[in-house]
Amino acid sequence: MTKVRVAVIGCGSIAERRHIPEYAEHPNVELVAFADPIIERAEGYAKRFDAKAYSDYKELLAAGGFDAVSVCTPNIFHAEMSIAAANAGAHVLVEKPMAVSEEEAQAMIDAAKKNNVYLMVGHNQRLMPPHVKAKEVLQTGKLGRVLTFRTAFSHGGPEFWSIDGKESWFFRKNEAIMGAMGDLGVHKSDMIRWLLDDEVVDVSAFIGTLDKKDTDVDDNAICLLRMKSGAIGTLVASWTAYRGEDNGTYLWCENGIMKIGTDPDDQVIVELRDGTVEKYRVGAISTNEKQEVSGVVDAFIESIVTNTPPSISGEEGKKSLSVILSAFQSQADNKTISLDHK
Repeated sequence: MTKVRVAVIGCGSIAERRHIPEYAEHPNVELVAFADPIIERAEGYAKRFDAKAYSDYKELLAAGGFDAVSVCTPNIFHAEMSIAAANAGAHVLVEKPMAVSEEEAQAMIDAAKKNNVYLMVGHNQRLMPPHVKAKEVLQTGKLGRVLTFRTAFSHGGPEFWSIDGKESWFFRKNEAIMGAMGDLGVHKSDMIRWLLDDEVVDVSAFIGTLDKKDTDVDDNAICLLRMKSGAIGTLVASWTAYRGEDNGTYLWCENGIMKIGTDPDDQVIVELRDGTVEKYRVGAISTNEKQEVSGVVDAFIESIVTNTPPSISGEEGKKSLSVILSAFQSQADNKTISLDHK
């Protein structure tokens, strides 16, 4: 089988920890080019993989010689670079949030369609084994309808894992645009939509910068969501969980409760009203302290090799982005925002 030639734009932490090693392990991938404004980072990977290095992504795209591109850059550049890559004829895997506005997200979707390439968004939460198992259990119907829920994603902040520490672009609003909500909240808006096979129709949120110094991007958010089904719940995103991460989800249902990612050993726990308890050990959710294979790269390459549109499409990414953008609007306008999913 001819290998998929991949170029990586942006050589920071997400590329270092997820994209590059997962591409390197994939038997159907050849890493052919890297771009980063700090050229030494790109050169380091280029030397390691016998590839080419660029300081300007436009030079990389102009040079060609690739089939697919990973966009692993600050949020503000996601749309610009993804559209350029699609126009260069490449399939695109873009980190989340896919864009910083719905207009940008739609432009990315349109560019991919125009150029007959795939656009996939790196929402790995729906690929984590506990979430996959949880959805499988929900689909059996044994728990009945989901009535209420709580889903959270919290850690100590990018300074503890970003390649640039406290100097990370995550804290520069002109590059990040959004903080914990763009980093963590959008993961959970995507996961809960997918897990419940439902859409968010109303959002009310409190978003602020509570503890991070020298930045005006958000470090905490608590959102109240109403789903199309009528289920209501909370979504929490925080960069101030300084002692331990939280990536847990609780679903309170007609016939019991499901706990996901709340126990270190039993990643999915189902407690039914009749007293029955089911526990599933299916593998952990990836954390900053303990990286697990994200599944995103495998899914992206599988789409390309089999000529099958990715399930985590640009359209899906846009819907998840709309939730957090509506949360920011709720905070700004001090009111509940209704989403329109026509």
